[in-house]
Amino acid sequence: MIFNHDKVSVSRKNVLRGMHGDSKAYKLISCLAGEVMLVIIDNRLESPNYLKWDSIILSDKNKIQVLVPPMFANGHLVLSESATFFYKWLYEGSYPDVDQQFTIKWNDPLVGIYWPIENPILASRDK
Repeated sequence: MIFNHDKVSVSRKNVLRGMHGDSKAYKLISCLAGEVMLVIIDNRLESPNYLKWDSIILSDKNKIQVLVPPMFANGHLVLSESATFFYKWLYEGSYPDVDQQFTIKWNDPLVGIYWPIENPILASRDK
C-alpha cells in the first residue's frame, strides 16, 4: 500500500486539536514549522495498554516523524506562536472522514493526559 491522502493543519499557540482516530488509517505525522506536543492514545479494547498515552515534541528543528496506526487516537497542542502540522494517510477503501472516526475527550480523567495548559483553544468538535 502507499500513502494516499495528505492533510495540513495550521494553528496558533495554545490550540489543542484531537484526540481522534479510526479503525483503518495509518498516519505519518510531522511538524513542518513551529513546535507541537503530539499525544497518542491506545484505543484497542483488547490491548493491555488500552487508554494509555504517550507524548512527544515535534518541531521543524528536530524533524521527528511519528507513525500512528489504526485504533490509536492522536492530538496535538501548539507550543510555539504558530505551527504547521502535516500528516500523510495510508488506508484502504474510502477516506475515513469525521463520521468514521472516534474521539476521546482531550481531558478525559480515565486517560489522564498531562497537558502543559489549563484552558486550551478548542475547535467545536473537541469541546
